[in-house]
Amino acid sequence: MNAWIKLVITIAATTLAAAAGAQGWSPSRNVEIIVGSAPGGSNDKTARSVEKAIVDGKLIPTSLSVVNKPGGGSSIAFTYVSQKAGDPHTLLVGTTALLTNHIVGRSKLNHKDFTPIASLFNDYVVFAVNANSPIKTGKELAAKLKEDPQSLSIGFATALGSHNHIAAGMLAKSIGVNPRSLKVVAFKGSSEAITQLLGGHIDMVTTAAGNVSGHLAAGRLRVVGVSANQRFGGALASIPTWKEQGVDLVYGGWRAIVAPKGLTADQVAYWEGVLRKAAYRDGRYWDIIVFGILEDEIEEQRRKDKYLLPPDGAEGDGLDTS
Repeated sequence: MNAWIKLVITIAATTLAAAAGAQGWSPSRNVEIIVGSAPGGSNDKTARSVEKAIVDGKLIPTSLSVVNKPGGGSSIAFTYVSQKAGDPHTLLVGTTALLTNHIVGRSKLNHKDFTPIASLFNDYVVFAVNANSPIKTGKELAAKLKEDPQSLSIGFATALGSHNHIAAGMLAKSIGVNPRSLKVVAFKGSSEAITQLLGGHIDMVTTAAGNVSGHLAAGRLRVVGVSANQRFGGALASIPTWKEQGVDLVYGGWRAIVAPKGLTADQVAYWEGVLRKAAYRDGRYWDIIVFGILEDEIEEQRRKDKYLLPPDGAEGDGLDTS
């Protein structure tokens, strides 16, 4: 009899486990979104925008928090997440630093050490100076750098080799200046770099549009060029692209959500679904990040990518940035 009871218990447990598996995975404790830079910068804004969309939409059954781990050009954050192998309660704002940190020898980790979840947007770079700067246009900035690359100190986040640094280097290369000759300063976050610019301690910053739009509107900063292939909207609508100013420069660093290595297919599918719903409101997809994304690119991506179709059970047919 005891053997039969054990057999029945075993079968029941197996059936319950199978049923639970069929229902799919969902979080059972607090979820962390890890950011590799200081609060206030574009990586931090990305994480907090995603957090807000998920929390406001009540899309997960647990709490969600953003955790900043600046340092090492995001290497500290990458190492932290890599040590959480198989843990679906940890997410990371992925950037081009997953590639460049490995290339320059700052980290042994690269994109293959993480589980990709979702690509968010391409973060085009703006070139900003203090409102009191004698530099009024991108052409004047280019001329100044050609005359003497060391005459301007250029600040950016989060490390040498970051996409903000690359953008400055690409500007130099486009105008015939050796990128290695630039006078550059790396900060742990773009907010720190902008603070130094406002205080007159550096001459220019390269950063995301969302980091400067408020300062631009308040008259504290001047943006002299953007590295997008078309103008931004809103507060930056009057700012010409570099191409409009005769410089062949179009460049942006991608932003993504990744997770530790070793997640199951159910766990990846869960987070894909949550992020799709987080970006979908009122019958259309919206830019939940609020900056760094261009409408033409959205529409082109929507035509190609099944993940820009409405979530299951939702109505609507497109992505909108209004």
